[in-house]
Amino acid sequence: MQEYFDGNRNLWNQWTKIHFNSDFYDVNSFINGKNTIDPFELDEVGPVSGKSLLHLQCHFGLTTLSWARLGAQVTGVDLAGEAIKTANDLAKQIKQPASFIESNVYDLPNKLDQQFDIVYTSFGVLNWLPDLTRWAKICFDYVKPGGVFYLAEYHPFTWVFDEKNPDQLEVGYDYFDQEVLIETIVGSYADPEAVIDQKESYEWAHPMGEVLTSLINAGFQLEFVHEFDFSNYKRYPFLVRNEKGMWVMPEGKARIPLMFSVRANK
Repeated sequence: MQEYFDGNRNLWNQWTKIHFNSDFYDVNSFINGKNTIDPFELDEVGPVSGKSLLHLQCHFGLTTLSWARLGAQVTGVDLAGEAIKTANDLAKQIKQPASFIESNVYDLPNKLDQQFDIVYTSFGVLNWLPDLTRWAKICFDYVKPGGVFYLAEYHPFTWVFDEKNPDQLEVGYDYFDQEVLIETIVGSYADPEAVIDQKESYEWAHPMGEVLTSLINAGFQLEFVHEFDFSNYKRYPFLVRNEKGMWVMPEGKARIPLMFSVRANK
């Protein structure tokens, strides 16, 4: 398992440098005040001013620092040292108090002994985790009594489709696959033409039932589970932007769940 974590860490270290300079992340707009949190997340998480917030798998901190700008006392965690270095540099540049910790989520209890009003994690996080039972217990332990856990993520249903056909969705993958998914990497989702040395990623698919059951078994009380027919990322080439800037199925095409969110209480 360690070789998978090491490979993914190397990948994200390289991706961080690429992403920081990409149009996809638009760091300059963030530095100039842009908030990177989606409106539906702001509504679902609610006011954060004066609250402590732990952001797991935070990449290089744009969203973490966006929460800080809204008044949260933030701690961001990521396994990639390059991401943590970049996040700290950004925090200093925009003069925003924040703490960042380099750690695999599973190793975090050895590095952080604190509880938070909000534990938050979002978008492209679960697929890097082999064990959701252990993950959910770690999340639960970091939430203060009376606190909140919040997850926004791409819907696991989107994993079953083969993306090679640009015109339609065709089922190509097993929704219930429990084996590690070894993917050949070319560039990055933010810059497909980027040159990187790490040629493989190691990921895991998690059905919706597994996600929710892991949280319930950890001790959380689910407040809501929402499924969305839109995405903040162009998951398939035929998706079109709607009036709110989100990506949706073209008019006349059957809708599928593209993202989901969970809010749970302790």
